[in-house]
Amino acid sequence: MKTKIKDLRNLSVDELMAKEKALKEELFKLNLQRYGARVDKPHMFSLVKKDIARINTLLNEKKEKKQLIGKETKNG
Repeated sequence: MKTKIKDLRNLSVDELMAKEKALKEELFKLNLQRYGARVDKPHMFSLVKKDIARINTLLNEKKEKKQLIGKETKNG
């Protein structure tokens, strides 16, 4: 299932990290199916990978924003 970026932006860093962990576990299970048997939903590989990338992008944005605020307070 595709996660919308708007929904992800409202989550905290901890919630994003938990969601990323869950998606990585799902991807791991899909890979086990790929190499062990037949995959029922092969399109899920790309959807899960893209969701992980979206979460990583948001985590990096939040990290950069936090660093930027920290620099402003030191200089200001």
